[in-house]
Amino acid sequence: LDELLDERLFESAPTRAEFATDLRERMASADAGDPERQVDLLRQFQRAAMFRVAVPDLTGRLPVMKVSDRLTDIAELIAMEALDLSWGQIVARHGTPCCGSAGQGVHDAGMIVVAYGKFGGIELGYGSDLDLVFLHDSSGEEQRTRGPAVIENGVFFLRLVQRLVHLLTVHSAAGRLYEVDTRLRPSGKGGLLVQSLDGFRDYQRGEAWTWEHQALLRARAVAGPPALRARFEAVRLDVLRSGVRRDGLREEVRKMRERMRAELSCPAAGQFDLKRDAGGITDIEFLAQYWTLLWCDRHPELATYSDNIRQLESLASIDLVPQATVDALTGTYRLYRQRIHRLSLDGEATVVPENEFADERARVTAVWTDTLG
Repeated sequence: LDELLDERLFESAPTRAEFATDLRERMASADAGDPERQVDLLRQFQRAAMFRVAVPDLTGRLPVMKVSDRLTDIAELIAMEALDLSWGQIVARHGTPCCGSAGQGVHDAGMIVVAYGKFGGIELGYGSDLDLVFLHDSSGEEQRTRGPAVIENGVFFLRLVQRLVHLLTVHSAAGRLYEVDTRLRPSGKGGLLVQSLDGFRDYQRGEAWTWEHQALLRARAVAGPPALRARFEAVRLDVLRSGVRRDGLREEVRKMRERMRAELSCPAAGQFDLKRDAGGITDIEFLAQYWTLLWCDRHPELATYSDNIRQLESLASIDLVPQATVDALTGTYRLYRQRIHRLSLDGEATVVPENEFADERARVTAVWTDTLG
């Protein structure tokens, strides 16, 4: 009701700056020693902000790409705030993590939150979960906190991540913020929940599968020290440009998509799953990823963007994919995502009658067949 009384709701689309101000003002009323209240305030902010996005979305005043931009802004602001809260709580018990070597000095260590998937691609929907990976820059002979209760940095960062994930996923009086998925970290569920950026780089260059490089195309650092976020981006670009195995790339991408269809796509008769079925969103994403990985060693600028639309437009801008093909794919992608936003607001699954997007689906399938067989 408070949001409905705000005239801005019907006069202008929300901005990230407005969301940031709202969050800052809400959190200012929280007691640092009351984590439950802090989580409640985060959730209240999230609900109010999403409502401010949904109203202009439903009234046609906010294009689908801007809807995802604003929903991604909300998630980024919450992730940044949750990291700050978690950091403060763990540091209060153990002190700041420090690292270094004899003769080279000691410096503070930090950690970043890396977004993958829809979050990394700036394409969040109303019901999207968050795919997250956590990386730190601790290294050297000495890696421990300053106290009062001294612990090794590895333990510090593990507790930090556990606290952060708890804040994002715990059920509070105002509900839960997000579902969080950490399985995209190196080695999946069997890997470390948080690892060093150096270790991440070595894994991506020496052990990562092709699908992990596809996922890296959509990765962005969204919270943590700016310098460490910049280092991650440099590593990401270096891996994508020089660490991808391009021999057999076409076959690897095609096989992974076939496996996904076999395991995840189970439509009922007469239905079309906008995300998973042939001719749907995942096919468009895989096409963008295949082309980008194939050519970004010769055209490094292709790896700059983490979202599908700009990846596809970049491919067309340097004549690697026909403009007409890119226009068809990006237009269909926007239509699918707009429909998914509506279904999500209605609490429905991403399934429509099979004839609803018959022409669009056929065009995507034709491009897929021509490109990947």
